[in-house]
Amino acid sequence: MKLGFTAIALAALLSSSTFLSQAALAQQQQSAVPDAPVPQAPQPFSADTNGPITPGKGAGDEQPGANSSSNPQAQQQPEPSSQAPASQGADEVQTAPPEMPAAGEGVEKATTIIHLHVNFVEIPVTVKDSKGKLVAGLTFRNFKVYENNTREPLAFFTTDSFSLSIAFVVDQSLTSDVMAKVNNSLGAIQGALTPYDEVAVFSYNNGAQDRSGGFTGAQSARLPYVLSMTKETGSEMLVPVNSGPLAGCDIRENGNCVDPNLQPGGSAGGNGGWTPIPKEIHTLNDAVLAAAKELSTRPKGRRRIIYVISDGKEYGSKASYKEVLRYLETNKIAVYGTLVGDSARWGEGRLSRLHLPFTMYDNLLAKYTLATGGTLDSERSMNGIQKSYASIADEARNQYTLGYYSHLPILDGKFRKIDVRVDRPGLEVIAKTGYYPAAEDSH
Repeated sequence: MKLGFTAIALAALLSSSTFLSQAALAQQQQSAVPDAPVPQAPQPFSADTNGPITPGKGAGDEQPGANSSSNPQAQQQPEPSSQAPASQGADEVQTAPPEMPAAGEGVEKATTIIHLHVNFVEIPVTVKDSKGKLVAGLTFRNFKVYENNTREPLAFFTTDSFSLSIAFVVDQSLTSDVMAKVNNSLGAIQGALTPYDEVAVFSYNNGAQDRSGGFTGAQSARLPYVLSMTKETGSEMLVPVNSGPLAGCDIRENGNCVDPNLQPGGSAGGNGGWTPIPKEIHTLNDAVLAAAKELSTRPKGRRRIIYVISDGKEYGSKASYKEVLRYLETNKIAVYGTLVGDSARWGEGRLSRLHLPFTMYDNLLAKYTLATGGTLDSERSMNGIQKSYASIADEARNQYTLGYYSHLPILDGKFRKIDVRVDRPGLEVIAKTGYYPAAEDSH
């Protein structure tokens, strides 16, 4: 009886221990299963965050709940803001940089810009200080460009030098003393140019003449010969005689012509012995137009320049000033010049820019240079004329080149006004005042 009770107790003990071991094993298995992840908001990206990526600290210790495997939301990137940046004010400095090629690559970049149904406008700009010296070191942030009073952000900026295609225009209607100075100064033209430049030579008196038959190398042996062909004696300043015994005919008797066919008005007379003074002929417009047509054939990537050596007088041209100016503004041609003769005198040169109706233009050259972005020197001595060749060629070669895409239609045939400004006081900005869009600018 006692042995049976002992066996029953032992069996109960064994079954109890077996149940406890199974319970402990189940508890261990249950403790190995992690809890469900708790949704958490992404931690702010700040310096006091000790997450896996901390600014200035690298990878830190991972915090509980921040594990990528247990926190799927931590892997999600915050969506970018859909709000557009605030528009730039009209007077604010441009912050987004334009395309600025490396030194020496500006010319190539300017000629290979892709135009996608827009009008790319290129503006050569010369900046001078109060002493007339070129100003270097400006950046795109110093410039503001307005087209038809609308601010245009710059898309291109370079300070690289462009090769020059220069059409020299020599006035042969000058007086003999001024013409002699111009003739002696022509030899200095070649010294002001580089082997990468090219030159065409024109002259005018009563009509334009192409002396070079096209462009030739600036340092070629042909250029001195072509320049020698433009030398002339000039005209003499004589007192016109339109009445009296020396007018009309050479042989007179009792104040009348011996041969009535020689008298003023012919055999019928009719003008009371008065001979009209012949008008001077200065076909400046025709000469500039002839040079511009030759320049329009030059390839892109070259500065197209007309350099005029003249007193600026204009009378007798077939082409009008407005027609020639429109051709220049359409084909990106700038007019530079050296003013000689009476127009180069201090004070008188400015007065000669005024024009009375039905009279000769005394200084039309100044209007061409101001409208196309060129410069004009006034020189009276031969040495001054020679120096002006080098200084103006240096100005044309060392310019800031700005570029932007116009907001106006590609081709509308209307004139577009340009205003270039620099945010530094006391500086003179020289640039073209506007342009007409051309078909070659849109692709």
